[in-house]
Amino acid sequence: MRTYIFLALSFISSVVFAQTNSNKTAVIAFVEKHQQELINLSDSIWKYAETALKEYKSAKALSDYAAKQGFHVTTNVAGMPTAFVAEYGSGKPVIGILGEFDALPGLSQKALPKREALKDEAPGHGCGHNMFGAASLGAATAIKELIAAGKLKGTIRFYGTPAEENVGGKVYMAREGLFNDLDICLDWHPDSEIKANMQSSQSMVNLLVEFKGVSAHAAFDPWDGRSALDAAEFFAQGVNYYREHVKPSVRMHYVFKKAGDVPNVVPAEASVWIWLRDSKRSGVAGLEKRIHDIAKGAAMMAGVESNIKLLAGDYDLLVNESGAKVLQSNLEILGPIKYTAEEIGFADHIMKEYGNGTEAKGLKGDINPLETTKPDPEGGSTDVGDVSYIVPEITLLTTTAPYKAPWHSWVVVACGGMSIGHKGMLFSAKALGMTMVDLFENEKLRQTIRNEFVERKGDEVWKAMLPDGPPPVEK
Repeated sequence: MRTYIFLALSFISSVVFAQTNSNKTAVIAFVEKHQQELINLSDSIWKYAETALKEYKSAKALSDYAAKQGFHVTTNVAGMPTAFVAEYGSGKPVIGILGEFDALPGLSQKALPKREALKDEAPGHGCGHNMFGAASLGAATAIKELIAAGKLKGTIRFYGTPAEENVGGKVYMAREGLFNDLDICLDWHPDSEIKANMQSSQSMVNLLVEFKGVSAHAAFDPWDGRSALDAAEFFAQGVNYYREHVKPSVRMHYVFKKAGDVPNVVPAEASVWIWLRDSKRSGVAGLEKRIHDIAKGAAMMAGVESNIKLLAGDYDLLVNESGAKVLQSNLEILGPIKYTAEEIGFADHIMKEYGNGTEAKGLKGDINPLETTKPDPEGGSTDVGDVSYIVPEITLLTTTAPYKAPWHSWVVVACGGMSIGHKGMLFSAKALGMTMVDLFENEKLRQTIRNEFVERKGDEVWKAMLPDGPPPVEK
């Protein structure tokens, strides 16, 4: 399959070269020349499959590659050993690009169209972050080459951002001011379609609701106890009754983290981990206030104490249409991703194997037209949202899995470790690099994008939704 990638990309390049300027042509040529390196980098991270704040091998693979390409690399930023910044050039403009590389627990999977773990109960890249970091760094390196050759002026900066799936590494980096001097920032995400993103994400807050009571023998003298578990169950009931009175855009989901140890002891401690989401940060703030009241009421009913800890939170993604239009023009220059019959067969086979009512619809490699922004996002949150309230953000979505594939699943893991994912990753490196060429070359364009950012942000003042202190890195 990889041989096909090289041939197909070479054919596409011959068409694209006739439609673009010399710097964009150089970006495409760089990605094609180094495509096997980028594939190897992506595949290494796919195999490492490390979860939030434990991505030591993955971060090292990316940062080592950046250093070898001539970037100045700063590691262990914002108190996270797996966070780093790689920079090249000097002066303005300063264009940033984000890279993620954390995996999800329990999704280990071979690059096969049937369920077969690479390692039992191990993590897997069910969101394609192995490709995310590799493609973004590939694009950044292509731009670095143009700066080194004197073809572009300014600074290119790659951000190695850990723990998107859980902790929100970019929020800690933002709190440290690491994005403050950027003119514009770009990112991309694996998807089942290709588009310049025009849809926001949900704002989210991540809370741990704790209850503390008094233990007692559950049979001999339960009247002497005060059950923290009773309070946790009252709290859950309160949340579920609250669902009737929230907007359709709201999502509330929780798990019991602690609920006692044995049935014959009245639980003195219990806790509920809950995530609250809405379309805007202001909506989440209202939910959070009501949840605090529900927790207090639950504690009163059970005669126990309550406490709520803020664990993390994300802002909604601030869309920038001016930036999306620039990206869209480069997607159209590149044209669709072409797939072999073998790859389409793999996609259909894996969707049928997954079952659960999903349909096999092949692979969608064509370029979607630019969409109109919807008032409420479909669901899901990302710490890219926080970056988008500090600097104008441009987001690309690229096909790396079957059309309508179930995300955060073994299906995505399998495709991310073979040619379907490789093609999307290389396409993304080209599209992002070409878009950065436009941004470096055109000061008026940068100002237009900045003006839209200021207008859309309005009076909103970004404030990190984080607890005091360092990130929760395990010692």
